[in-house]
Amino acid sequence: MIASFFCMYQATFIKSIYTYHLYKQILWFIIGFFLLFIISKLKILFFFQYSFLFYIFGIFLLILVLFFGDVTNGARAWFHLKFFNLQPSEFMKIALLLYLAKITNDFKLGNIKEIFYIGKCILITFLPSFLVFLEPDTGAIVIFLLLLLSTFLLSGIRKRWFVLSFLVLFLILGGFFYLYFWKQDLLIQLIGTSFFYRMDRILHFRDGTGMQLNNALATIGNTSFLGNGIQKDLLYVPEFPTDFVFTLSISIFGFLGAFIILFCYFILNVYFLSRLFLVKSLEGKIFIHGFLYIFVYQQLQNIFMNLGLLPIMGIPLPFLSYGGSNMIVYFILLGFILNLIKKKD
Repeated sequence: MIASFFCMYQATFIKSIYTYHLYKQILWFIIGFFLLFIISKLKILFFFQYSFLFYIFGIFLLILVLFFGDVTNGARAWFHLKFFNLQPSEFMKIALLLYLAKITNDFKLGNIKEIFYIGKCILITFLPSFLVFLEPDTGAIVIFLLLLLSTFLLSGIRKRWFVLSFLVLFLILGGFFYLYFWKQDLLIQLIGTSFFYRMDRILHFRDGTGMQLNNALATIGNTSFLGNGIQKDLLYVPEFPTDFVFTLSISIFGFLGAFIILFCYFILNVYFLSRLFLVKSLEGKIFIHGFLYIFVYQQLQNIFMNLGLLPIMGIPLPFLSYGGSNMIVYFILLGFILNLIKKKD
C-alpha cells in the first residue's frame, strides 16, 4: 500500500490525467478493506450455492459492455461511470472461480460423468473467454484458462483427459498460427484487425522499438541502487501507474526497494500456499488454488513485461497498480480466502 501511494503521488507530476490517482487509490484501498471484512464474516456456502447466478450476471455484464461500453486503448472493456470505471472481465474472475469450484465439488468420478464434467467446465470457461475476445482483452482470456487448468488439477480426473485436452488445444493453436503466418487475409476476416494487431504486438514485441518499453528500460537503467525519489521531470511512459507501475516503483525506491516489493509478494505467495493445506473442503481448495494461479501469473506477467521479457498485455500488478476494478476484485477474493481459512471444513 505504501509503495502504491508513493507511485500514485509520483504519477501526479507525470501527466495531468493522473492528478487524482492518489486520492482514488486511497479510496479503493478503503473500500477494498471494507469489502474484505464484510465477506470474511458472511456464510461462504451461500456464494458457492448461488454461484450459477453470479456467473450468469457476469456474462450479462460482458455482453452489455460490448454494446454500451467505452473504448479505451482499442478495447471496449469498460463502463466509464462518473466516479468509477467498471471492468466486467475483472469481476468475472470471481464468478467463474466460484462456479468452477461448485461444479467440481458436485462432480463424481466415472467415464461418462468425467466427459460431461470436462465439457461443462470448458463450455462455461469458453463463453466469457469468447466475449472478452471480442473486446478484445487477451490478458483476461489467459486468466480464465488458468482458472480452468487449476480446477482440473484438483478435480481428480484421469490423466488421459489432460492429454486429450492438450492435444485439442495444440490443434486449435496450430490452426490459428497457420492462419496467422500463411493466411492473414482470412484471419483478419474472421477476427478483425483489432485483435490481429494485438496478436502481432504479442508475437513480435521484441522486434520493434516501442516507446513504452524503451522509455521503461531507460528509466530503470538511469536509476540508482537506492532510487531517485520523487521527481518532477521523469521520462514519460504511457500507462505508468498501471501496466508499468513496477518501473515507476524502481525509479522511486531503486533496486533495493524493488527487492523489498518482490519479497513482499513472495511472502504473500507462500502464505496463500500454506493456507491451501488448511482448508478441507474441495470447493475451498479449488478457490484458493485458482486464486494462487492468477495472483502469481499477474505478478510474473507484469514484472517481466516491464523488463522486456514478456509482451505487453495490459496486466496490472496486484495491489500496486492503479485501478478500481482490479483492486476491489482482489480484496473480495482475499475476503473469500479469509472466510475459507476461518471455516476449515
